[in-house]
Amino acid sequence: MTPVETGKLPVWPCAIRAALTVKALRYMAKLSEATSTPPAGCPPLPLRGRGAVTNADGRFEPYAHEAADDGWDSIEEALPPLKTSVSVDVTRTIIARNDSPDIPFTQSINPYRGCEHGCIYCYARPSHAYLGLSPGLDFETRLVAKPQAARLLEQELRRPGYRVSPIALGSNTDPYQPIERKLRITRQILEVLAAHEHPFTIVTKSALVERDLDLLAPMAEKNLCAVFVSVTTLDGELARRLEPRAAAPYRRLRAIQTLAGAGIPTGAMFAPAIPALNDHEMEAVLEAAADAGARHAGWTLLRLPHEIKDLFKEWLAVHAPGRAEHVLSLIRQSRGGRENDPRFGHRFRGEGEYAGLLARRFGLACRRLGLNRQHLALDTARFRPPVRVGDQLDLFTG
Repeated sequence: MTPVETGKLPVWPCAIRAALTVKALRYMAKLSEATSTPPAGCPPLPLRGRGAVTNADGRFEPYAHEAADDGWDSIEEALPPLKTSVSVDVTRTIIARNDSPDIPFTQSINPYRGCEHGCIYCYARPSHAYLGLSPGLDFETRLVAKPQAARLLEQELRRPGYRVSPIALGSNTDPYQPIERKLRITRQILEVLAAHEHPFTIVTKSALVERDLDLLAPMAEKNLCAVFVSVTTLDGELARRLEPRAAAPYRRLRAIQTLAGAGIPTGAMFAPAIPALNDHEMEAVLEAAADAGARHAGWTLLRLPHEIKDLFKEWLAVHAPGRAEHVLSLIRQSRGGRENDPRFGHRFRGEGEYAGLLARRFGLACRRLGLNRQHLALDTARFRPPVRVGDQLDLFTG
C-alpha cells in the first residue's frame, strides 16, 4: 500500500536543538523508537498535519526513550518526511461486543485500527499500545486495515446463535478516515449490512460519508440506519490543530445537510467538550447542526485515559500554553480531583458544578432547537441471515 502525504518530523525551538546530531535526529525519526519528550524546558514544535507532537512509548513497553544532547552544534542534513503506513490486520472476527451501561449499543465494527484524522483527544489512542506502538504519532501514522472485514461479517451474521442489534461503525476509530477513500472497507461492510437488512449506526468526522448515500438512503427508508456527524468546533483554526486531518467544520455541516436531505436520520455530536477551549461553542454548534437538518444530538466531556493525559498536556503546552492550567483545573473539578475518571456513569459526562452546567446547557439548547424530540430506534425485525450455497433452505420460505 502506498504511503500518503506526510508532515515534518519534530524539532525543538531552542538552543538545544542545534546540539542534536544528525544521527540522533535520524534515530528519533524511527517512530517505533522515537523519543517521547523533548529536552527539558524545550517544548516540541507541532508537526504539520499531525495531532500529537511526540511519540510517547506505550504503557506496556519495557523501555522508554529520551532525547540527549551530545554537544554537537550543527545540523547539516534535512530529516525525511513523516509518512503514513498501512499494514493488514489478520483478525478472525470483526464484530466487537460491549456491555458498558454508558454506551447505547452492544456491538460494533471498526474497519481500521489507528486513525489518520489525528484528533489529539481521541480516547482510542491508548489501544495502539496493545500493538506495541505509541498512542502518539504512531496512532495516526501507523495504521492497520481489515480488508477481510466484509467476509468475516457475513460469517458472523450466518452463525445460528447470532442475535440482531444495531451495529455501530465509528466507535473506536473513524470508518471514513482518509485511507477509506482508496481501500473502501467501510463501503464493503455497508454492502453486506444492506444486503441482509441489518440495522447500523455511523459516527464520523468525515464528509466522505456522502459517497455512500446510495446505500444509506434506501436503508434509512426501512428504518435501518442513522448517521451522527461529530462537530467539535466551528472555528476552522482550532479544528486544524485539534483534528488536523478531519473534514473542516463547514464540510461536516454540509454533510449533515446532505444526509438529512436524503432522508437519513442525522444527528450531531458535540464531542468532546473541552473546558476553556471549545465549551463556549456548545450552543452555536448545536444550532448550526439543527439549521443543517440534524434532528438528534449528543455530547461528551473530554476524557484523558492512560497515555492521552500526557499527550494532551503536550498539545496544550504547544497550542494553548496560556490556558493550559485552567483547562486542566476544570477537568480535575469534573473528575473528582483526578484527570480521568473511568467509572461507568461518570466517564462521559463527569460530575460536579462545571459538568452539571454543561449538561443543563445541552438540555436547554436541545429543547430550544427541537433536537432529540423523537427516540431513535432502528428496526431489527427485517434482518435476513446470509445464505451460503449448499445451506438447507427454510421450509417456510416462499
